[in-house]
Amino acid sequence: MSRTTTELQPIDRLDEKVRQLVTLIETLRGERAQALDAVARLERELEVAKTRLAESESANTEAASLREEREQIRGRVVEMIAHIEKLKL
Repeated sequence: MSRTTTELQPIDRLDEKVRQLVTLIETLRGERAQALDAVARLERELEVAKTRLAESESANTEAASLREEREQIRGRVVEMIAHIEKLKL
């Protein structure tokens, strides 16, 4: 009887190690699924950020164009005022 118990101890230890590995694999699979979800969420956030950046750059370009146009108009108005003042002589 002692011999049978002694022979089963390595099998019991192996069985326990296999169970621990199965638990570890299940945990790792769950963590992997969570990581994949996080990656997908971050990719969506990145796309939103890229879109906002592009819109911001477009708005900045438009604002610069409008400032330039305003300066041109201001210059024309100054010229018109100068011509009007010359006419009042």
